[in-house]
Amino acid sequence: MKPRQQRMALIAGVLVGVVVAVGFGFRAFQENLSYFFSPSDVAAGKSPTGRSFRLGGMVVNDSVQREAGSLTIDFTVTDFANAVPVRYTGVLPDLFKEGKGVVVRGQVGADGRFVAQEVLAKHDENYMPPEVKDALAKSRQAENK
Repeated sequence: MKPRQQRMALIAGVLVGVVVAVGFGFRAFQENLSYFFSPSDVAAGKSPTGRSFRLGGMVVNDSVQREAGSLTIDFTVTDFANAVPVRYTGVLPDLFKEGKGVVVRGQVGADGRFVAQEVLAKHDENYMPPEVKDALAKSRQAENK
């Protein structure tokens, strides 16, 4: 092979390697991306199926039910317009309470119940995740119309 052909082959090989690396990076980014949806979005069918996403709102008062002898807990998350039942198995954050803001990560099961893999609760009395605050404000505006 001539030196010119060797350089062209090397440049082509490097370009192919860069394209493959960028493709793998983009794919990994897409798989780890977790979008936020409100209970109204889930009720309207806007949430993805078969893919993990975040759901946020307020924990409905008197909706928390624990299974005896296990770490499984059922509760309902609302944006005051719609509500979504949630099931979580694991240790809840200390600040998880009824009537307080929560963001859960997981996916909707075949029965329509949101199966959470992670539960995040607000960290003090003044903080609410911006996505939850916006979703609650939108649902309250829709209620007042």
